[in-house]
Amino acid sequence: MQSYTIGQAARLLGVSPDTARRWADAGRVATHRDEGGRRLIDGRDLAAFSVEIARSDGEEDGSHTSVRNAFPGIVTAVKLGDVAAQVEIQAGPHRLVSLLTREAVEELGLEVGVEATARVKSTNVHIDRA
Repeated sequence: MQSYTIGQAARLLGVSPDTARRWADAGRVATHRDEGGRRLIDGRDLAAFSVEIARSDGEEDGSHTSVRNAFPGIVTAVKLGDVAAQVEIQAGPHRLVSLLTREAVEELGLEVGVEATARVKSTNVHIDRA
């Protein structure tokens, strides 16, 4: 069976080698070492993982989105309610606040200090004159 290096897998998955390495370190895709000590991914495992990634819609997975306004930053506050949550992200000079479900916050693992990207898409944009 054909095996792929982390770099080859990254190219096939459309992500950086660092991302592929993090996925392997986290156990999301199984690896083994060759005689030279290089980490390899079996072709069947890589194929199954590529299908899993295509079905997911997390940013790190390299999925596509129509949202063009992305603000990468760091989570500075999380307020959890029984059902809803409020998450604050500091993206450079911009403070963004999002209201989402508690379940989404837990699934994403959002907590203070975690790197996250706020994406903004709106059908109405209001501009106030200073």
